Amino acid sequence: MLIAVDIGNTNIVIGVFLRDRFLNFRLSTSLKLTQDEYCINLYNLFNLYGLNEKARGAVVSSVVPQITPRMTNAIKTVFNIQPLEVGPGIKTGMPIKYHNPSEVGADRIVNAVGAYEEFKDALIVIDSGTAITFDVINKKGEYIGGAIAPGIHISADALALKTAKLPRVPLQMPPEVIGKTTMNSIQSGLFYGYLSMIEGMIKRIKEELGHDCTVVITGGDSALFYKHLKEIDHFRPYLTLFGLKAIYEKNT
Repeated sequence: MLIAVDIGNTNIVIGVFLRDRFLNFRLSTSLKLTQDEYCINLYNLFNLYGLNEKARGAVVSSVVPQITPRMTNAIKTVFNIQPLEVGPGIKTGMPIKYHNPSEVGADRIVNAVGAYEEFKDALIVIDSGTAITFDVINKKGEYIGGAIAPGIHISADALALKTAKLPRVPLQMPPEVIGKTTMNSIQSGLFYGYLSMIEGMIKRIKEELGHDCTVVITGGDSALFYKHLKEIDHFRPYLTLFGLKAIYEKNT
């Protein structure tokens, strides 16, 4: 059993790779929880699903530094293994062509590795979550850069917070682009606005590259968008977890 943990700003996603199956779980990211509480959550979660097989290893990536030691220590306590942390010095098999490679978030590198391991092609990897990121990998498997924008939930929250009369609305596709109610108008602006942003970014990146490439989407909000985007070649909701698995195997 291999355990992969992706600590994001909104959720902690846990993948469990067994001999014949893959399971995944989602916990809320909370700075209020102590290390003991993370231990309890892990212990109860694995017992709830009868995952009693001895863990051969664990790998963790995180964009929330305050939580990283709590989770890694919880893994040590519950499973009696030292987890591998994705960070500077770890072997990914992917050269980073950023001006300062240490600036690239662990989740972005993990996604890039996971996508290149599967497709072996020039890639645009889109991760739609708390932030929406666009990561670009060339045919040689080099990470060459990307773009970062606020995720759709951040935009929805900001709109409700910074205006006196506009409410927080459910994030879903509205019945039409031209909204006939305030709720539908906000939904249209958010949903179709983000679709247009994703479409536009894919087009601009391909123009800058000068060639076509494979486009992969992942992340917690990707299911909201991918069916409505002709430019998306592959939907991989658990790309980060499979990227973590690939990195673990490269380092062991």
